[in-house]
Amino acid sequence: MDPQITNRNSEAKMLTHAKTLRLHTGNLVNRSRLKKKCPCSPSEELQDCIQDTLSDWLSATKPPSKDFPDTLDCSIPQATDAITPEEREELRVTVKLFLCESVQSSIRDAVEMVCQTLAVSQLDSVIIAPPWPLEGDSQSLAHLQPAWEELEALVRSQQIAAIGTSDLDKDLLEQLYNWAQVKPSSNQVNLASCCVMPPDLTAFAKEFDIQLLTHNDPKELMSAATFQEAVQEGTQDLSIADWRLEWVLRYSIIVKSRGIIKAKGYLVSARKAIP
Repeated sequence: MDPQITNRNSEAKMLTHAKTLRLHTGNLVNRSRLKKKCPCSPSEELQDCIQDTLSDWLSATKPPSKDFPDTLDCSIPQATDAITPEEREELRVTVKLFLCESVQSSIRDAVEMVCQTLAVSQLDSVIIAPPWPLEGDSQSLAHLQPAWEELEALVRSQQIAAIGTSDLDKDLLEQLYNWAQVKPSSNQVNLASCCVMPPDLTAFAKEFDIQLLTHNDPKELMSAATFQEAVQEGTQDLSIADWRLEWVLRYSIIVKSRGIIKAKGYLVSARKAIP
């Protein structure tokens, strides 16, 4: 039989057997393929990264003929950007974690995975973006509390130094601040929804030393259909299973003294939907 066909069959079996998919794009600052095409949005950037990483990983991986793994760790070794102990003090590692499902263990899994990937014991800051409530519902403190408690535990265990929020208005930020044991150090505001920072939010943040940051991430970073499409494109339609996105983590490694981004990448976790 043609070795190429045999390899494709083994790849298909490996993808069919797998229950979990973990993906690391590597350092996008260094990956020349992204410099050829400038994505218009964070969502398009992520979709391109998933497709290209899966495609590169399958090209570089020789699938086993049997004993297929339950978890596929899709990363390109030369594209990773581990931090050496000597340079750690000079760098700031910041993370934004997009939760696609309300599973609190996802937060710890994501933090442990990025710490392991970058070879660090602590992240300087983590901003959480919980899944948005269903249409018609609004964000509430009760909606935020489980995720925040998990982040607080990671601060206490010294895996995270500071934690922040995303897209909270003044009232909800104040409720969280008053309730939380570990106070939010930052709150991201999407300038697509307000061209100027709301004065009440600015005043509250100033009074309680909360840094207000801007971002351009959509409410839903990636839909289930778009993720499915990216997986199928990246695997050349070998994977037709229904994969469910659990979380997406975007990290940036910044040189403190110069304020420039040394590395940036995505980690993605998905699991196969049970029929």
